[in-house]
Amino acid sequence: MPLDFRNINTLCSSILVETLSRLGLTTAILCSGSRCTPLTVAFARHDRLEAISILDERSASFFALGIAKKSRLPVVLVCTSGTATANFYPAIIEARASRVPLLVLTADRPPELQHCRASQTIDQIKLYGHYPNWQAQFPPPENRPDILHYWRQNAMQAWRRSRFPHPGVVHLNFPFRKPLAPIEQPEIQALESQINEEDFFAFLENRESEIGNRESGMVAMPSRWQKAQRGIIIAGIDCPQKPNAYCSAIANLAETLQFPVLAEGLSPLRNYADLNPHLISTYDILLRNSQLARKLAPELVVQIGEMPTSTTLRSWLQEVQPQRWIVDPREENLDPLHGKTLHLRTAIEQLRLPNLDPRSPSPYLFQWQDCETCMREAIDRDLEQTRDLFEGKIPWLLSQILPPNTPIFIANSMPVRDVETLWRPNNLHLQPYFSRGVNGIDGTLSTALGIAHRNRSSILLTGDLAFLHDINGFLQANAFRGHLTIILINNNGGGIFENLPIAQFNPPFEEFFATPQAIDFAELCKAYRIEYHCITAWKRLKPLLNPLPEVGIRAIEISTHRGADAQWRKEKFQQWASQIWG
Repeated sequence: MPLDFRNINTLCSSILVETLSRLGLTTAILCSGSRCTPLTVAFARHDRLEAISILDERSASFFALGIAKKSRLPVVLVCTSGTATANFYPAIIEARASRVPLLVLTADRPPELQHCRASQTIDQIKLYGHYPNWQAQFPPPENRPDILHYWRQNAMQAWRRSRFPHPGVVHLNFPFRKPLAPIEQPEIQALESQINEEDFFAFLENRESEIGNRESGMVAMPSRWQKAQRGIIIAGIDCPQKPNAYCSAIANLAETLQFPVLAEGLSPLRNYADLNPHLISTYDILLRNSQLARKLAPELVVQIGEMPTSTTLRSWLQEVQPQRWIVDPREENLDPLHGKTLHLRTAIEQLRLPNLDPRSPSPYLFQWQDCETCMREAIDRDLEQTRDLFEGKIPWLLSQILPPNTPIFIANSMPVRDVETLWRPNNLHLQPYFSRGVNGIDGTLSTALGIAHRNRSSILLTGDLAFLHDINGFLQANAFRGHLTIILINNNGGGIFENLPIAQFNPPFEEFFATPQAIDFAELCKAYRIEYHCITAWKRLKPLLNPLPEVGIRAIEISTHRGADAQWRKEKFQQWASQIWG
C-alpha cells in the first residue's frame, strides 16, 4: 500500500500501518473520533487490512479481544483522546491476565494543549498502569527523517512486545497537531520522490525469523514423577493453539505415569475423550464425599495450566497439601493455594518423557476410574430424566448435540461452573473459549462475536445479566461476518448469588445481589433486528443447534428459575456424592 504523502500526519500514520501490515497484522478496530483521524484514515485505506468501525469503545475492545483469542495474533484498537481511552481498560486487564495480544493506539493532544483545560484532554501517559507489556509515547509527527524512522522502528517494537516473551497488551499514545484530516501540505508531498518505499520496508520481511520460538527447547520430565505411587494430573483452564497436540501430550504423560487426569470443563480434554482413557470429569462431585476424598488423597499432583474453577477441588488440595508441580510457560505464580509447589516453566507439548515402558495401572488409578464410571452414570441418568428447564442441563446437552469442531464461548458466573461440573466427555473436538483471566462478565457478547467473526459458526452460552451488561455488542451486527447463536439462560438475575450465604438474607438479597432486570428479550432482539427463539421444551433445542446457520446472529432464550435450580444442585450434588462408596 503506497505511503500517504498528503501531510505529515498521514505520512507517519501510513508508515505505522504499513509496518504492522508487513509484520502480520490483519485486523484493526476503529472507534470514531476527531483526534484519531490520521490513524483512522491510514487503517481504513489500507487494502490488506480488515478495518472495522465500532461505536462503543468498551464493546470494540472486547470484540478485538475475541478476534485475538481466536487468531493468536495482535489486533489493533484505535480511539480518540479523553475518556474514550478509559473504556478500553477492562479488556486490557483481561487481555493481560489471559495472555491475549492487543495493540492499543490512543490519539492525544500535543504537549502544548496539555494541562491547560483543552477540551477532551486527560493525562494518557501510562494510562493503563502496569497492565501493558510495553507502552510508549510517540513524538508528534514532524518532517524529519529520524522521526519517520522512529515511527517505523517502534511499530516493529510494539508488534514484537505484544507477542514475546508472552502475549499481552502494548499501548502506544499518539499526540497529533492539526491538520487532522488529510489536507495536503506541499512540503510533505515533495518527500514522495525522496523516499523509496521498498527500501524503507524491505528488511521487515524476515523479521519474525529473528525472534525465534521461546518453546523450541524440550524439557525433561522430573524423575520423581515416575516414583509416585499415588499421583494425579490436573488439566486446568487452558485454551491451547493446537488442542489435538495438547491433548495428546497429556494423554502420553498419563499413559507413562498411569495417573488419572482430572479435566476442567474449560480444557479441550473433555472434547477429545478418545485420546485419554484416564479422564476424570466428575471430580467436583466425587470430592464432596469427605470419606472418599480422604481415600483419594494423592502424594503428587501435576497441574497443567491454571487451577480449575472448582472450589471443592481447591479446598481438597489445600487440606491434603500434596507435592504439586505446575507445568506452564508463564513466569507468574499460578498457585493461589500457596502450597508445596514447584513450577516447571514449559508447555506440556515440550515435556520430554523418559524412554521407559509404561507402568502397570495401579489400584489408585482403578479407584478413580471406578468412581468416575459410577458418578457419570448417575449424572447422565438424572439429567436425561429431567424434564424441567434446569439450567445445568444445558451444557450437558451441548456437549452431546453440537456439530463437531464448534467454537463455544462460555460466560462467567454460573455457566462456567455448570460446564465444569456437568459437561460430558465427548469426541466432538468442540473448541471452548472463555475470559477467565479476571473472571468478569464485561464484554461477554462482544468477545463472543469477535471469536465468531470469520470463524466457524459459533455458540455463546450466557446468563441474562452478563448478556445485558454488554448489549451494545449488537451494534457490531453490520460489520460481523459469520454466525453466532446465543444460548441465553434467563433466570431473571444473578443465579450465582443463590449459591452464596447472602441468599439467606432477603432483604437486601433480591434487590441488591440478584438484581432482576425483567427484560422482554423478544422485544430487545427485535430492536436490534436479531433473530429470536424461545425454548419451552428440551426437544426443541437440538434442531436449532445441529446444523448451525452459516450467517447472522440469533438468540435462543431458555427461561429458568434460579432459586429452584440452586436447590436442585444442592440436593442432587449431595445425593450423588453420598451414593458413592467411601
